[in-house]
Amino acid sequence: MRRPTSVEVMLLSAIVLWALNLTVSRSILTNGLQPLAYSTVRYGLASLVFIVIAVAVERSLRIARADFLLVGGAALVLFVNQIGFVYALKTTSASVIALILAATPIFAALIGLAFGSEILPRRFWLGAALSFAGVGLVALGATGQFGADAAGIMFGVLTAASWAVYSILITPLMQRYSPVRISAIVLPLSWIGMALIGLPQTRSQDWQLGWEIWALVLFATLGPLVVTNILWFKSLDRIGASRATLAANLQPFLAALFAVVLLDETIGVVQVVGGLLIGIGILAARRRSPVSPGE
Repeated sequence: MRRPTSVEVMLLSAIVLWALNLTVSRSILTNGLQPLAYSTVRYGLASLVFIVIAVAVERSLRIARADFLLVGGAALVLFVNQIGFVYALKTTSASVIALILAATPIFAALIGLAFGSEILPRRFWLGAALSFAGVGLVALGATGQFGADAAGIMFGVLTAASWAVYSILITPLMQRYSPVRISAIVLPLSWIGMALIGLPQTRSQDWQLGWEIWALVLFATLGPLVVTNILWFKSLDRIGASRATLAANLQPFLAALFAVVLLDETIGVVQVVGGLLIGIGILAARRRSPVSPGE
């Protein structure tokens, strides 16, 4: 058998860490830590780590004035994304949210179309229709009817859509700054909003959670937030965005598997069909890459 290359190991490690994050965060949020208190602690620690790394390695956090608006927009969208993320996992199972997040590439393409940065082929619309039908089946399978977990489903959709917007906003920044410098600026700005709206929960939080929960919080911070940032962008640099992103499509389905195995969650037949439709839709949409207006 062929031994995996270093870039394949990096890419797989990032995908596994992201997949585990849903299960770990769901466990944290259902064992005593309130959603906004969790975001405040997690993003505060990650912000500190990125600032230290950026100052030590690059000795600068400078961003050109012309990029201030883009950085501010990215920070705002990331703030919205994390609110959606923690409340989705607080109110709905990790396996369901994982399947919904599989539709993120479709959201990204649609938002790119709205921004005028992409022209989409006809087959994309078939893929988008299949993916959104899959999201509907996942939601229906989670609730039995649209009601009981409707809020969690909506937060999951918000998480997917906002991450797509965030990815689009930081793309031009990635051409001028390193991932570490972007993270060292965008994450702290997002953390300010999280800390402010999360202040009531932070004040009322019982912090005697036990070492197990704090170990999970540390993992969720250093693994999926810090280490994956480095692994993912190194992979992008080595093999390109198209191949790396295609591999990353495995992450939501791997996350659903982790949730089933580690949290004893169940996935019904309707949800499985929904997940398959999302995957088929993404493959159909990606078979021919969208062409940008400038190409």
